[in-house]
Amino acid sequence: MVVRDAERLRVVEETIGQLRAELGVLGVLLPSLRVDPVSAAGEVGYPLVDLGCVNLDTALRLVAVLHDRRGT
Repeated sequence: MVVRDAERLRVVEETIGQLRAELGVLGVLLPSLRVDPVSAAGEVGYPLVDLGCVNLDTALRLVAVLHDRRGT
């Protein structure tokens, strides 16, 4: 499937919005969540999603959410 640059960027931005919303419901905020600018400049595939840096509290919340989701 060939997707134009604008479409690739739109899809990744929508996905980031959905990820931000879903994580927010679980109390996890990734403040640096964004489109990776280097991969967005490429012509092959979709740009990468940069989850960014987080503080210890956010990392612990993410661990707790993943642990609870796993059910152990």
